[in-house]
Amino acid sequence: MCDRDDIDAMIDAAQRREAFSRRHFGAWALGAGLVTALPRLADAMEVVDTDLDIKTPDGTADSYFVHPAKGVHPGVLIWTDIMGLRPAFKMMGKRLAESGYSVLVPNPFYRQKRAPIMPPGASMADPDTRQALMGFMGALTPATNVTDAKAFVAFLDAQPSVSKKRKLGTTGYCMGGPITFRTAATFPDRIGAAATFHGANLVNDTPDSPHLLIPKLKAQFLIAIAASDDMKDPQAKAVLREAFDKAKLPAEIEVYAGTQHGWCPPDSNVYNEAQAEKAWNRLLALLRKALA
Repeated sequence: MCDRDDIDAMIDAAQRREAFSRRHFGAWALGAGLVTALPRLADAMEVVDTDLDIKTPDGTADSYFVHPAKGVHPGVLIWTDIMGLRPAFKMMGKRLAESGYSVLVPNPFYRQKRAPIMPPGASMADPDTRQALMGFMGALTPATNVTDAKAFVAFLDAQPSVSKKRKLGTTGYCMGGPITFRTAATFPDRIGAAATFHGANLVNDTPDSPHLLIPKLKAQFLIAIAASDDMKDPQAKAVLREAFDKAKLPAEIEVYAGTQHGWCPPDSNVYNEAQAEKAWNRLLALLRKALA
């Protein structure tokens, strides 16, 4: 998952960026302005959204659910990064719903704290914040990931706005990357599309390495790799490509030039708008193809 090296890289990159946008920082700190931080589709569907609680075997997960106001649509489960459920991810979920999907964004840290897990303006440059975030993330395991995937997929399948005739999609950011793999492996016949964005530790030398799950998968994949992550582990993309080729599964695996770990959420201090938009459009292409 996301580790201290990833967080350090994000902090260092933010400090080096003289052109860092106050618009995005303000949105991160206050949860305001995110509508303008994400371009709106000209043909965006009208959507209905709600904050709700979902019962799991381990407690009650506070979550955000958003879907088109009319009809039934493919469901998509979004796994957040280490900062958890917050306005940026709600806006990302809403934007996806406006493209025709019923989207669930749960708080991955519900066992410890309801969202938001950090106060407005919290910075990963602060040692106390970093320690707290690493503690939240450290409480998650492959077993809790599977428990949550079962609960959230069941929730989606019980919703009138979710098509039962079309497969589900799942996406993950940073630490959500490995959870995306575990979700797709837990429901190989239900998950048809999966995407990771600056996914952390997708290839490692442990028995729980996400890439070892590829033979169990049936989903089409998009893996968008941060350039900074590729510099740390340039062999990971080759290992992933080989594993997907052996499994005969379609997978678009690309390093996004000039990006730092964490570049996709619009409230990130290393947000790269041009490359985030490219990744978003590749996600929409995957969902259109795999969930048709």
